[in-house]
Amino acid sequence: MNVSYALVFLATPGSCAASAVAVLAALALCLNAWRRGGYGVGLGLLELLRLLIVCLAAALLNQPEWVEQYQPDDKPTVAVLWDDSASMATRDVATPGQAGSPLRMRSAAIAPFVAPASWHALGERMNVVIQPFSPAAAGRGTDLYAPLAEAPARYPNLRGVVLISDGDWTEGEPPVLAATRLRLKDVPVFVAPIGSPTPLPDIELLSLDAPTFGVAGKSVRIPFSIESALPREYTTTVTLHASDGEEITREVHIAAMGRTNDALIWKPKSTGDYTVSLTIPPHADETLTDNNRLTAPIAIREESLRVLIVESYPRWEYRYLRNALSRDSGVHLSCLLFHPDLGKVGGGSKDYISRFPDRLDELAQFDVVFLGDVGLEDGQLTAEQCRLLKGIVEHQASGLVFMPGGQGRQFSLLETELNDLYPVTLDAAQPGGWGTRTPSHFELTDLGRRSLLTRLADTAEDNLDVWETLPGFQWHAPVVRARAGTDVLCVHKDAGNEFGRLPLLVTRTYGAGKVLFMGTDGAWRWRKGVEDKYHYRFWGQVVRWMAYRRNMAKGETMRLYHAPDQPQARQTIALHATVIERSGEPLQQGEVLARITAPSGHAETVRFASEGGEWGAYAGEYTAQEPGKHQVRLSCKQTNAILETSFFVQGGAVERVGRAARFDVLEEIARVTRGKVVAPDKLEDVIKSLAELPEPPPAVRRLQLWSHPLPAAVVVLLMGVFWVGRKIVGLV
Repeated sequence: MNVSYALVFLATPGSCAASAVAVLAALALCLNAWRRGGYGVGLGLLELLRLLIVCLAAALLNQPEWVEQYQPDDKPTVAVLWDDSASMATRDVATPGQAGSPLRMRSAAIAPFVAPASWHALGERMNVVIQPFSPAAAGRGTDLYAPLAEAPARYPNLRGVVLISDGDWTEGEPPVLAATRLRLKDVPVFVAPIGSPTPLPDIELLSLDAPTFGVAGKSVRIPFSIESALPREYTTTVTLHASDGEEITREVHIAAMGRTNDALIWKPKSTGDYTVSLTIPPHADETLTDNNRLTAPIAIREESLRVLIVESYPRWEYRYLRNALSRDSGVHLSCLLFHPDLGKVGGGSKDYISRFPDRLDELAQFDVVFLGDVGLEDGQLTAEQCRLLKGIVEHQASGLVFMPGGQGRQFSLLETELNDLYPVTLDAAQPGGWGTRTPSHFELTDLGRRSLLTRLADTAEDNLDVWETLPGFQWHAPVVRARAGTDVLCVHKDAGNEFGRLPLLVTRTYGAGKVLFMGTDGAWRWRKGVEDKYHYRFWGQVVRWMAYRRNMAKGETMRLYHAPDQPQARQTIALHATVIERSGEPLQQGEVLARITAPSGHAETVRFASEGGEWGAYAGEYTAQEPGKHQVRLSCKQTNAILETSFFVQGGAVERVGRAARFDVLEEIARVTRGKVVAPDKLEDVIKSLAELPEPPPAVRRLQLWSHPLPAAVVVLLMGVFWVGRKIVGLV
């Protein structure tokens, strides 16, 4: 490193003239004062000091700077950065001058750029460093920002950058931010775009959203998404293969240049761990066929849901709901009647219990609780019981169904903590609700047409027909409007107010659990002419939907559930655990850990934090970087309990083969850094442009003496010495 030093003045003609006049005037005054003092030695030194101070001030008036220049001895560096991501395996590069020849992969087309021998012509003048970025083996996306932003610090004396990529960045900050930094450092970027700016003709199966678990003998809905890059729409047949050998087919109409969403219905016959695979037949114009298949695991098990129904009068809706759930083999039903005419609480069959579960460990056993026309009256619910109901929904993922009746007793529940859970606002002026002589009907909202709760037929068209022909109801609750944060599935077909038509079937998520409001007591009429077909199916779906999260993974003393239910790769997953002591009481303070192992073998430990001690609820977070099956080992130090389970992360690789190259991204980088865009087969143009780059200017360090505190301190010190000298010689 060569270093040179210089003292530079940033003087102007005016400052030079003013300085000269000041120095000459000071010299005349000093000589006159010395003469008048008899040419004494002490006085002469004092006047000489005065002249020195004036000269120093005059010099500072001309803005002196101390300049140091550093000229590197070593050769400048050129960084050749080439894209090694998975998208570079796309075969869409034509051979120049050879029409009709087979297309080459992008990675093969850039071979001349990454060969060290290609850069020998620059070897005498520059150091050439060839470095890949975003390797496909890492399973990550393309990050164009990081290699460009890190280049100045990573490669000393950087003079230029050659970037070879398809421009399809999927991770990191926008690369133009790194280009701006290089522009400030006067480092140009020469980009060599590779690939085709139009996507290859392709049909890709984007997602297969199989649920975490299903129930033997119950239908499982498996949604999927297909993306087409073909210019024409067409119809094909997709096939679902189960690991037990069962096959299900469905005809799907695939839209052109867009995404198609659909679903298959599969009814597993027995319990066990299954694997389901969805396959799309290759299209004649398709160039990529390895993305036409996806696989997902699903656990099929026997079901044992605990449901509690609490009611006052045994109205028809209660009777048929009780019959429907008591005949469901997957439901263990408990009923509680607060009938005022009964001599004791309860009923006459084995389904009935004699009192409401007062203790948390008793109430927490229920997956779903139905509250009929009950309230805070004598002999019914208490405020403490309402608090416990809220707690098991919020912290233990239980479900709560509000089913008000004509007595209006649920209005008193709005005075308790259950008011926070209520999905709708009620009209206090009409506690008994509204009755009509002529039947009224439900109407599905757009959300209701897509919901699993309202699916009474296997296809969307048939389901809409079923809801339009269902027998009507003759009473509905005094609903004013739905509260914020709720999902309205059904509204009154005719009645409305200033907020729109009255919401009658409303759901919401509260904490970890689900809440549902049924605004009529006439669903039992759906049995007319079809017996149990729709009524049983609807309430069975409600119970399973509300208990789904709570039963994702459970052991004797631990439960684990996560949100969202079907997580995507690179998405943060909220993990919730419920831990119970051996005595049955919730563990209030404990050390709960989850060891999560990704499909690649990478393991991570998640430490859970308590979410309200009395509920035994704990929460943690995990970000899944990889798609596929993740193994989980949940443990608690205090109870020595261990729960082993797994969850499946949806999504394919971030880098997808066949996507169009993004030349606009690379052109912007070259434009911002004052570089160039060169064709991949024009390597000599890049070498010539790099050879013509001027020598880098030396690094300059300037010290502004005129504004530095040290010269100012020297002036003040000399003035002090001058003042003291005047006292010594007797002038003051």
